[in-house]
Amino acid sequence: MILLLTLISAALASQGSAAAVSGKASSFAGSTSTFQFPPADVTATASLIDSYFPDPTEVGFSGPTPTGDEAESVATAPAPAPVQGYFPLVRPDTSDNKGEDFDVVRSWANLSPMQSVKSFGLDNATEQVPEGCKLNQVFLLHRHGARYPTSGSAPAVFATDLHSAAGNGTLVATGPLEFLNTWTYKLGAELLTPFGREQLFNLGVGFRVKYGDLLKNFTGLPVWRTTSEARMVDSALHFAAGFFGVQSYQSSYHQLIEIEEEGFNSTLVPWDVCPNANNAIWELGDDATAAWNNVYLVDAQKRFAQYLPGFNLTIEDVAGMQALCPYETVALGYSAFCDLFTEDEWKGFAYGIDLKFWYGDGPGNPAVSAQGIGWVQELVSRLTKTRITTFDTTLNGTIVGNEDLFPLDQPIYVDASHDTVISAVLPAMNFTFLAAGGPLPLDHIPDNQTYKIQDISPFASRFVGQVLSCPASDTPTHIRWILNDAVLPQTGIQGCSDDPNGLCELDTFVAGMKQRIEEVDFVFDCYANYTVTLGNDTITNGQYPQ
Repeated sequence: MILLLTLISAALASQGSAAAVSGKASSFAGSTSTFQFPPADVTATASLIDSYFPDPTEVGFSGPTPTGDEAESVATAPAPAPVQGYFPLVRPDTSDNKGEDFDVVRSWANLSPMQSVKSFGLDNATEQVPEGCKLNQVFLLHRHGARYPTSGSAPAVFATDLHSAAGNGTLVATGPLEFLNTWTYKLGAELLTPFGREQLFNLGVGFRVKYGDLLKNFTGLPVWRTTSEARMVDSALHFAAGFFGVQSYQSSYHQLIEIEEEGFNSTLVPWDVCPNANNAIWELGDDATAAWNNVYLVDAQKRFAQYLPGFNLTIEDVAGMQALCPYETVALGYSAFCDLFTEDEWKGFAYGIDLKFWYGDGPGNPAVSAQGIGWVQELVSRLTKTRITTFDTTLNGTIVGNEDLFPLDQPIYVDASHDTVISAVLPAMNFTFLAAGGPLPLDHIPDNQTYKIQDISPFASRFVGQVLSCPASDTPTHIRWILNDAVLPQTGIQGCSDDPNGLCELDTFVAGMKQRIEEVDFVFDCYANYTVTLGNDTITNGQYPQ
């Protein structure tokens, strides 16, 4: 059996801190429809016929079963294949069909399926191990797969408003919005969608092909981590099934599940023990998006209002309609909301999410590096094989102090987490390239924008650290980082040079991370009572100005 360890972790205090076309109101315009499989009566009787369906070990006759050697395509292939496409989702179009090469899906920011980033400035570097080097160890911090919207978010609010208008007999949708007369809201909340499960299974398969050879260096079973939310556990298990295979994953590793709930320490959900991640400081991101919505969605609001007489269509409603496009697509395969919007409006949608992350969950927010620094401390502990003894950030002493739960000798580490954790870890580590374009303006999309959430935290995003020996040996000498298949420059890290392959000497990198740990004031940034003005043009490192 797979070991599912749900740990009650110590809190910070104990650790140190629509109507029919005829015009009559329809009862199901915007109404919610749900379905659960298997049906309850089938579940109740399934055990009665289980004996007819024995598992493979009981059936036998499996045929030849010799195994082959492990793959390591990052070292043997000319260049690892990029992630492209999003089968079986239907590619949407724009209302103006402005550019045949424009892919709406790439304008969904954190709601986009992960597709390989072309470059972060190191145009000739790939995930392939540099010539003359040897791969010694790998780290993976990945996001969960595509999911339903968060509870109470804009898509659900729009559906509620629409359903209310239909019930009052005031809704008659016409023109391009006529489908709303019979449209129902089929989305759940926060759970992984079938496509999301596919993403994580494929991520596991791909990671085995790229890095499977490192399994030869394990002396015991791997311990990999996730959190207790349903989509997180689902993502971690689908990754493992892809990596190890569906018949063997349950006995091939240990799955550590950290509690995701307010008051419990976990570096994979750091906001639960950082008050400034749950108040007006964090809401700066929402405020920035709201301000931008009132810039780029004005024309869309006017355009759609004529087709919804009797319905008070607000900017917030239009934002909810636009968000329904990615959410319905990744859940249902297709959405009629997608081609209601123009190419420029889809670019505006992506920028609105970029703003939300920059000011709420990224380098423009003063409490973000503090949220990411705990994972950096764990990284240093793993790289140096040194047990952590001081717990004054988001670290959980119950976990990282235990050699069984937090081993320090693994060739492969896998942590499953959220988009906002990846976006917090990057400034905590000081990957300044991503913030090089400076703070994002609230009234236009800048030409020099370097911070794009589509490249940073899409669904199934992956942040990979390669520990290498250059020249090849059994002693690690260098490290480099790959974000969604593109190598990151490490020039923002103290002592790391501008290397064409993104390499930094391991000792130098560790020293740079220790410096960042000292620089980030977790207690102040997370707990102090300070004020930050939206549009502040000084914060680019996720810390309150010193």
